[in-house]
Amino acid sequence: MYLIGEALVGTGPELAHVDLVMGDKEGPVGMAFANSISQLSAGHTPLLAVVRPNLLTKPATIVIPKVTLKKGEQVSEMFGPVQAAVAKAVADAVEEGVFEGIDIENIVILASIYLAPEAQNYNMIYRYNYGATKLAIRRALQQFPDVNTLMYEKDRATHAVMGFKVQRLWNPPYLQVAMDLVDLKRVEQVLTAVPENDHVIFEAGTPLIKQFGLGVLSEIRRIRPNSFIIADLKTLDTGNLEARMASDAGADAVVISGLAPKATIEKAIEETKKTGIYSVIDMLNVDDPAALIDALKVKPDIVELHRAIDAEGDEYSWGDIAAIKKAAGGKLLVATAGGIRQDVVTKAVASGADILVVGRAITASRDIHHAAEEFIEKLNSEEIDQFRVMTDF
Repeated sequence: MYLIGEALVGTGPELAHVDLVMGDKEGPVGMAFANSISQLSAGHTPLLAVVRPNLLTKPATIVIPKVTLKKGEQVSEMFGPVQAAVAKAVADAVEEGVFEGIDIENIVILASIYLAPEAQNYNMIYRYNYGATKLAIRRALQQFPDVNTLMYEKDRATHAVMGFKVQRLWNPPYLQVAMDLVDLKRVEQVLTAVPENDHVIFEAGTPLIKQFGLGVLSEIRRIRPNSFIIADLKTLDTGNLEARMASDAGADAVVISGLAPKATIEKAIEETKKTGIYSVIDMLNVDDPAALIDALKVKPDIVELHRAIDAEGDEYSWGDIAAIKKAAGGKLLVATAGGIRQDVVTKAVASGADILVVGRAITASRDIHHAAEEFIEKLNSEEIDQFRVMTDF
């Protein structure tokens, strides 16, 4: 047996985070158990979990402090409420039948415990560590999470300690507010006025980046820290370099021109996969977007069907969105851009568009908030709670 469990419970400095490993005494976990108790290090002294002095819990469990214990109060908290909570959680799990079918004399548990230096409330320390330990044990034995749960949950909530959300585009349709602006005051007005919504993303347009450089992404992030930000570089050469530059500047996606050489496009896409950002292929003036996608060895995350601002007097054609998605194996988002107005949102979504790119209809509006709200309403898509801390599934 070699099982792994993890759980975070609570809030504030007393919150508990438990990393837990469980396994046979004669296996690698048992060896790690023996090594931990015999090889001590200053500030991280492992201790056996006891319900009270002279009453070891079973299965035998060792508590390992993650944070260096530098003061006497921390030591008292670790040897007091933390140790008691872990030991009692293990013992209660035995009583509740959690270890049914397992010989508890032949397994051991390693529980690595986070204890913030600022923690003070013994009652909260005990209760949070008790709950986290018991949950980590159950998860280890259930081999939680399964792949389906992981895929379903991974983009739905922020990390509780991290404090901000790295947004992913898992729930289309989206409204992409394109800021093709050269006035930072107007950029701030747009970012401040557009409502907070799961289905709103922002684009640092090509004119904006040309005027102020990629550093403008930091300013956008300062004003809207949880937003998804696209850097519209329209890359034509040095694809891997520009994709890396966009990522380093804080972009969540970078736009590559579909007119670039195929090698440039592929290198840019490969670089985005390394850095964890999205690749967007802008199909402005590309005759056959589906053929281009089909020819690429690596596929982009988003294709943007783009009508130029200078051509907005022409009748708009969505193109064959289904064919484009098929060419990418179905794993592709399609954005429509160029003069999008509220009256065409429903038609665009019905045609298969996942992202509606809207510029001046919002950014040039006298009432930015109201204009954005009208577009959001047309999307007809509910929000989720972005700041959940899920302890049960």
